[in-house]
Amino acid sequence: MPVPMPTSATERIRHTRIKEVAQEIETLIYPSSSANILLIVGPTGVGKTTLTEYLVERELQGASAAMATDPGHVPAVYIEAEASGEREFSWRSFFSALLVALDGEQQLPKVAYGVDSDTGRFVKPIGPKRESLAALRSGVERSLNARKTRFIVIDEAAHIFSARNRGSLTTQLQTLTSLSNRCGVQIVLVGSYDLYDLMSLSAQLARRTHVVHFERYREDRPEDVRAFATCVELMAKKLANLRTHDLLPYAEALQKNTLGCVGTLSTVLARANQFAGAAGGWSEDRLCRALLTQVQTDQILQEILDGEAAINPGLTRPSLSAPGTKRRGVR
Repeated sequence: MPVPMPTSATERIRHTRIKEVAQEIETLIYPSSSANILLIVGPTGVGKTTLTEYLVERELQGASAAMATDPGHVPAVYIEAEASGEREFSWRSFFSALLVALDGEQQLPKVAYGVDSDTGRFVKPIGPKRESLAALRSGVERSLNARKTRFIVIDEAAHIFSARNRGSLTTQLQTLTSLSNRCGVQIVLVGSYDLYDLMSLSAQLARRTHVVHFERYREDRPEDVRAFATCVELMAKKLANLRTHDLLPYAEALQKNTLGCVGTLSTVLARANQFAGAAGGWSEDRLCRALLTQVQTDQILQEILDGEAAINPGLTRPSLSAPGTKRRGVR
């Protein structure tokens, strides 16, 4: 039985950029990797949640034979780092949610270790401190090892590092690194460009973290323009009030308004579909009403430009060359 996803990834459009980033991530997830943590960063609305769903779904499909042989095997897990409303990030809530994702509500056949044979539910550690944070952490470690999990995808990961105290941020990242080391899993953190600031916490943490840039579709790249237009066409076909109208003539304007972010495009087209349905049919005016305002695009664009400026120099490295030869930057 497949592991439930937060939403149905099969109903999403797996566009070019998602496939490119997913392939890079899959290449980086391997046993004994020195990169405990993989950081996926990109603009708001670029489609990061869809990417995470796709990553886990691909892993489950690829491990279907192993899962049939070992019904307790869960090779990949998706979890969202929720804002708890507390001043500091709640590891208690996080570990509890991770236990549920690994065991509690998936209705998978259970392995013997850590599972009550009568109820089929996960058995928490027995003792006076069974509800303590340490006990929850211990339960997570045992469950990850029992499930033979390869990687954990954590969406909205910025919530983990929301504390303003820099020392606290380092502690948060070290907690994840320790979990990775003890359980042999890789942690995939997903978020906007502010997550990239994690790289400056310490040299040790930076060495064990690899950054993957989930870029938008840019207007200055012909291949990106074509790919974005294809997304417009495919998305419109899935919407009842837009599927009969050709939106390709509007693809350039839509790319400019959504800044080439497919998640934002999906929101705009869904809103246009609602307007068209409520008003009795398609019109260009109803599409225009669904667009982002200038204030919105200006704000998002500034965040994108700042993020791209911060991350792009980090992707440039001096090439290795023989003595006496000219050194140059390579991508």
